[in-house]
Amino acid sequence: MRIRDRLGISPRRQRQVTYLFELVMAGVFLVGVWNWEVPVMVNAGVALLIAQVVPVLERDYNVPLDAGLTLWITSAVFLHALGTIGLPGTDSFYRTIGWWDHMTHALSSSVVAGVGYATVRAIDEHAEGVVLPPKFVFVFILLFVLAFGVLWEVLEFGIGLAADFLGAETVLTQYGLEDTLLDLVFDTVGAVVVATWGSAHLQDVSGYIEELIEKRSA
Repeated sequence: MRIRDRLGISPRRQRQVTYLFELVMAGVFLVGVWNWEVPVMVNAGVALLIAQVVPVLERDYNVPLDAGLTLWITSAVFLHALGTIGLPGTDSFYRTIGWWDHMTHALSSSVVAGVGYATVRAIDEHAEGVVLPPKFVFVFILLFVLAFGVLWEVLEFGIGLAADFLGAETVLTQYGLEDTLLDLVFDTVGAVVVATWGSAHLQDVSGYIEELIEKRSA
């Protein structure tokens, strides 16, 4: 049984929360515009864009993203966007709340892991000569997420260097080697959660990807 079913959260309520998150992200973007804070505008703008891509995938491409999956993805970008601001008169949540960065990494990495899990399960189901044992899938998801996490950290580092060179504000910030290693640890946490319980939530998406593979190979 899915977690949201255990909690008795209806699809309608999940959609309402998703819309609320989108409104808050729009508000964060406006705060960035009002204060002319480029990092806030960029992060909130990208988060809003990702949130709008999800319903487009469902509506125009028939990707089976139910209310729960949509809320999951939106929550990841919402918390990231919200973290770029703080309470009035204080610094951003990323700077004032020590665990905020780790929470967003765990949630975002779970979304990345979900993509990897759905894809590898679709390949496993489609290819007759391919049998992927559960342990292999588990390890693959961990490595997939860690590889993406390392790429993200390199991107953060590169953007920081470019911002320093240009004398501009960086839109992504690294807080040192210890922070980077902790980020990767929490990336792994998100991957483990999806690798362990992904089948309960991503079966429909895996089926959709399998159909795409079958159409392309026909």
